Amino acid sequence: MATAKKILIIDDDPDIVEAMKMPLESHGYEVVSASSGQEGLSTLVKESPDLIILDVMMESTTEGFQVAYAIRSDAPGSAYAKFRKIPILMVTAINQVMKTKFSKETDAEYLPVTEFIEKPIQPADLLNKVASLLVKA
Repeated sequence: MATAKKILIIDDDPDIVEAMKMPLESHGYEVVSASSGQEGLSTLVKESPDLIILDVMMESTTEGFQVAYAIRSDAPGSAYAKFRKIPILMVTAINQVMKTKFSKETDAEYLPVTEFIEKPIQPADLLNKVASLLVKA
């Protein structure tokens, strides 16, 4: 039997975490979560997930970006170097809050994530994105 793929959700809203966790677990994924960027980075090292679902706005409006930069850093001696290739699905409500829309095609240079999905997230859309990213990984 294949080992379940592990997904790390980094989001400060417990309701959002639970709303993502339920469909993922019901489709056989192992889910771990963290409620802040710093906790997320610690959990990343401890759990070695196959995919990260990362909120943009947590304790600060750019905390998700800072976490993504830390994970993708190619600085010598980076604590996260071995995780650099893990797919990151960035979850954002920024379009609703700031009327800004992110796109992998236009924003990849300054946002080092694999894909974006907007809140509110439909379970089917989440499952499709996760499955797609795990196949590519």
